[in-house]
Amino acid sequence: MRLKTRIFELDYYNNLSELARAMGISVSQIYRVQQGKRRINEKFIVGAMRAFPGLKFDDLFYLDSVPPLPANNRAAAEKQLLSG
Repeated sequence: MRLKTRIFELDYYNNLSELARAMGISVSQIYRVQQGKRRINEKFIVGAMRAFPGLKFDDLFYLDSVPPLPANNRAAAEKQLLSG
């Protein structure tokens, strides 16, 4: 299982720069999490809880029951999807 976030679905901030400022982390870290290139870590969780003080952890995060593919299989799976 992998921890995922709902913060990108919320309309609290106008852009990633505002969200990053509110979370106290870099825009690039937020972007990488959004794109699935970086996993959610403790600093991201703490920042999200700070940026969305009226929401609970369960409102912001959830567990994805589909495990991610290993890196060596991911490229092959993506290639297969693109080729149809």
